[in-house]
Amino acid sequence: KSVPGNPSSLHTHGRKARGLIERARESVASLLDCRPDRIFFTSGGTEANNAIIKGVYGAAGRGHIVTSAIEHDSVLGACKQVEEAGGQVTYVHAGRDGIVREEDVRDAIRSDTILVSIMHANNETGAIQPVGGIARIARARGIPMHTDAVQSYGKVRTTVDELGCEFLTLTAHKINGPKGAGAMYWRGNTKWKPLIFGGYQEQRLRAGTEGVHQVAGL
Repeated sequence: KSVPGNPSSLHTHGRKARGLIERARESVASLLDCRPDRIFFTSGGTEANNAIIKGVYGAAGRGHIVTSAIEHDSVLGACKQVEEAGGQVTYVHAGRDGIVREEDVRDAIRSDTILVSIMHANNETGAIQPVGGIARIARARGIPMHTDAVQSYGKVRTTVDELGCEFLTLTAHKINGPKGAGAMYWRGNTKWKPLIFGGYQEQRLRAGTEGVHQVAGL
């Protein structure tokens, strides 16, 4: 059924569209076991990963990021841009089993590390990474953890408290939803600078009229 209204508008069609957006937000949050207001819709996992990685670096203005060599290109590409902007990145390698070792991440953390970003499930091997253990290491050092859960959300448990993450990203088309819709979770403890400015949508953290049909499909 067509819902033509802009969800930011106060007229009847707009309120119907807003209802779809908020029901979708509750649905996404239910699988993460988090509050719906900690979910922010994006155009997909690539945008969400870029928003977090470049956003955390942008808010800090400098610093070091720890990630892995087996991340999705959107994470690696965002880290490359951080390096071009003057930041530093350490790329931890996985073992022969495709698993990133907790101790290798621990060894890579420095006094100026501002973010650890390790995916939950690898898109080539399917290997589940020890995100919970890595997050505990990061948290003990006061460093936020981001996990790219694009491949795991909706397939295995991705509750944010079990994973211990500050940020999590996901997308619709990996769970048979429409392309062009994704979301990010933000616990709210770490400052970051939004990637897209120019509107009040998504609590001012992702400007632009929401794609109602894609979000509802997610």
